[in-house]
Amino acid sequence: MFHRLGSWCHRHRLAVVVAWVVVLVGANALTGFVGRDFSQDIGLPSVESKAGLDLLDAEFGGQGAGESGTIVVQAARGIDDPSVRGPMEAYLARVDAIPGVDVSSPYTSGNERQVAPAAGGDGQVAYAAVEIIDAETDVGTDRLAEEITADAPEVDGLTVEYGGMMFATFEPPASELLGLAFAIVILILAFGSVLAMGLPIGVALAGVGVGAALIGLLSNVATVPEFATTLGVMIGLGVGIDYALFIVTRYREQLRAGHPVGEAIAIAIDTSGRAVAFAGLTVVISLLGMLLMGISFVSGLGLGAASVVAVTMVASLTLLPALLGFAGPRVERTRWRGLVAAGLVAVALVGAALRISPLLVGLPLAVVVVAAGSAIAPLRKEVRRRPPKPVDETIAYRWSRGVQRHPWAVAVVSTAALVVLALPVLGLRLGFSDQGNDPVGTTTRDAYDLLAEGFGPGFNGPLTVVTALPDGTSPEALAPVGAALATTPGVAFASPAIPNDPTSPTAVLWRVVPDTAPQEEATADLVRRLRSEVLPAAETVPGVEPVVTGSVAIQVDFSDYLASRLPIFFGVVLGLSFLLLMAVFRSLLVPLKAVIMNLLSIGAAYGIIVAVFQWGWGGSVIGIAGAPIEPFIPMMLFAIVFGLSMDYEVFLLSRIREEYDRTGDPHTSVADGLAATARVITAAAAIMVVVFGSFLLEDLRVIKLLGAGLAVAVLLDATVVRMLLVPATMELLGDRNWWLPGWLDRVLPRIDVEGHAATVGGDDDTPDPGPGGSPPDGPGPPRTPDDDRQLTGVG
Repeated sequence: MFHRLGSWCHRHRLAVVVAWVVVLVGANALTGFVGRDFSQDIGLPSVESKAGLDLLDAEFGGQGAGESGTIVVQAARGIDDPSVRGPMEAYLARVDAIPGVDVSSPYTSGNERQVAPAAGGDGQVAYAAVEIIDAETDVGTDRLAEEITADAPEVDGLTVEYGGMMFATFEPPASELLGLAFAIVILILAFGSVLAMGLPIGVALAGVGVGAALIGLLSNVATVPEFATTLGVMIGLGVGIDYALFIVTRYREQLRAGHPVGEAIAIAIDTSGRAVAFAGLTVVISLLGMLLMGISFVSGLGLGAASVVAVTMVASLTLLPALLGFAGPRVERTRWRGLVAAGLVAVALVGAALRISPLLVGLPLAVVVVAAGSAIAPLRKEVRRRPPKPVDETIAYRWSRGVQRHPWAVAVVSTAALVVLALPVLGLRLGFSDQGNDPVGTTTRDAYDLLAEGFGPGFNGPLTVVTALPDGTSPEALAPVGAALATTPGVAFASPAIPNDPTSPTAVLWRVVPDTAPQEEATADLVRRLRSEVLPAAETVPGVEPVVTGSVAIQVDFSDYLASRLPIFFGVVLGLSFLLLMAVFRSLLVPLKAVIMNLLSIGAAYGIIVAVFQWGWGGSVIGIAGAPIEPFIPMMLFAIVFGLSMDYEVFLLSRIREEYDRTGDPHTSVADGLAATARVITAAAAIMVVVFGSFLLEDLRVIKLLGAGLAVAVLLDATVVRMLLVPATMELLGDRNWWLPGWLDRVLPRIDVEGHAATVGGDDDTPDPGPGGSPPDGPGPPRTPDDDRQLTGVG
């Protein structure tokens, strides 16, 4: 099938490219027409905070149940100054008149607590509580936020800021441009060819372009957070370039072996393409495993990322062979004009990423260089490349043999290093960072700081305690609950019981303000203590069962729920990976070692992000302070990294297995396999690390966290695991690496990810016409003895 697919895409290359252009343009046009409806709704399961929200919705008309925010005011002359009060009252009345928006103004009688007791800093602080009542509006939250923030009063000495997720703005990232710039450099160093470099970049961009549009469409039918697009772009660029890199490497190898273009493409797809399909499906399955968590927010992240990976995988298997058909044998040659132009493009991308507009001149200069290259003799010359060394003279081969001479020492030291790096995981605290971590200068950060200054740090994360009232019970009978809340250590303020109806109440609520900020561990401990100790002791009236809800309580429940289900998720992904690898390599110990080693590298990555992002070690370097780790991050890292590590596992081990089957020598097969794949794995990992690492330049903390975690995990996997642990452990086990009981061998399905490199002809035996129908320059350089030692396995 794969051989026929590659051959068909090559023969119909113009139609394939046109189809991809139509899909790319059409998907983005459709997304623009339909629109995007991203949501921050967590989609809670049956937890206490969800029961509290349901009770608020039923008894208080949705008070506290809808999406909420604050309009924070700071007035140098005080908020009651006539020059401030008049414009602010008119503004808040206009906002309150917006359908679906409810405003609690500090100027309304009874809301005096919404004004800070004393002026501080640059003036007196007050706030208006804003809530969106979903049942009364068909307009998206983003549009309502735009209406609310429009035409704010402009008065000397008056500052108006907006707090809460509904007012959080998300700037499109530019850091992926920096990743692309470095990918250009790495690919040129790996390939020595500008055209071979451009193909993976183009395929990745096409896949990401369609995948990002799909995420926008998905947001209309599923709960998808806004940063899912950035996450998709991050992953799509990494895997898209990697997948195309492996296929292009194999294609060039087949050209050097003397195959015509069409046949070389078909063989590349039949071998490396199989591995790409296997690895891509593994990543998709790992990401879709997030659906097991049963939370719409997490499911949306998994669906979005899986969509982009799936599209980039399809692009690698269809668009890439078509583009290779147009490129033909020219992927083997690079002229100085192309090299200079590629360098200028990389410089331009760096300038765009860093928002240095003068560097954008690199793009037109690149065009000029290419256009003038025909007239300038030095630019027309080909860049000379050194002939490849025999495999046993490469650095990777000598490295592997060195590791194999001291396998115990290498295995023990490498494992110990990964374990030490993973130790901070023991102190992992799952939770949500608050808006005090938003970039300085954003309205949400300024609003957070003003509220903390005027009312105390806990005011940014108030709790709501709510209960239904049994028939005949008055709110006054619940005075012990209010007293217990007010005297609880860690509580800065607790309101009296607030009934839903002054004359015939059926429910009451209490507003509770903690002493500490929303992200602090003490605040989460307060929520748990209120539930387990304070409220049960104060429930003296039969039938009264107060529950704790509010944003902080929701985040605590969300974190606890995800933490309880993580072992299930890990077990499913690990078990599936073990079975797949066992079926592929017909071995028990190889997949077991792969699972253990991947766990070690992922655990070490967890440890590093805990040390940096939770404990704050070196955080000032990347502009972050210590805060809890978002509860979906470990799961996302596990799903993505475990899937990506399968790439390297398949490409390396399949080559080792091929050598073992050919020679029967378990020792030299490891060195030969590592030497044959080290260069392409190193280049692929370097691209991943740079693309993921570039997201440390983003302002959004969660994107920094994901980028750092992915970059560190890939780096450790491609170095410590692939270059140290794999050769050391395979040397120790020898022939036992490939042992599989006979009964199990008969039961397991056979999954072929190696293809048939020697396949010739197929349905495209004839020499390929070059682009435009002209004869090709030839099948490539004559075959040499060294070519037989080049990459002959997958990748």
